[in-house]
Amino acid sequence: MSAAGPVRVLVVDDQALFREALATLLSVRDEIEVVGEAGDGLEAVRLAAALSPDVVLMDLRMPVLDGIGATRRLHVDQPAVRVLALTTFDEDEEVFAALRAGALGYLLKDVSADRLVEAVLAAARGESVLQPSVAAKVVARFAQLDDTPAPAQPLAVPLSDRELEVVRLVARGRSNREIAAELYLAEGTVKNHVTNVLLKLEARDRTQAALRARALGLLE
Repeated sequence: MSAAGPVRVLVVDDQALFREALATLLSVRDEIEVVGEAGDGLEAVRLAAALSPDVVLMDLRMPVLDGIGATRRLHVDQPAVRVLALTTFDEDEEVFAALRAGALGYLLKDVSADRLVEAVLAAARGESVLQPSVAAKVVARFAQLDDTPAPAQPLAVPLSDRELEVVRLVARGRSNREIAAELYLAEGTVKNHVTNVLLKLEARDRTQAALRARALGLLE
């Protein structure tokens, strides 16, 4: 994302009316520019190469090339492009297939307009964005698969009360901006708390921090 301009978004959905409505909804925001629309995954890959969007809103069930296949190709060919899955379904296998393919986030089509805009902006900043129901699935599944267990002993430096609040919201799929609003903090303060949480939990990213916090019983 360029610091000098709005977030460039490519909207991908095989339902023309929904795609056009979504593009219109996003286009009224000064911080977002819709640079193109695609009706299938193959067209999405082609347009992404031509338009260099910051974020692609990707439907999953489409003809020619589905959203998971398109996401996989974009992740390999254009790793700087952030893909947000936007779909009607939150079935487990579809969620994990999209995330394995390289999607940075997963939202359902009943998401509110404000939440969608925030998700696009968060994705452009490189933050993972998950619908709360999807975040719960991810934490539960990866807790079973994680190959880096939580420390056997208590943390050398315990999380503060505020850091506990932050990591619990991270585990629910909240972005930094949403955490800031919920806890009445500045977004920069939340970023500092997240950094401290990662250090104290010895986690490489937000998902692993949530997993380790869960293993330590900190999400109860």
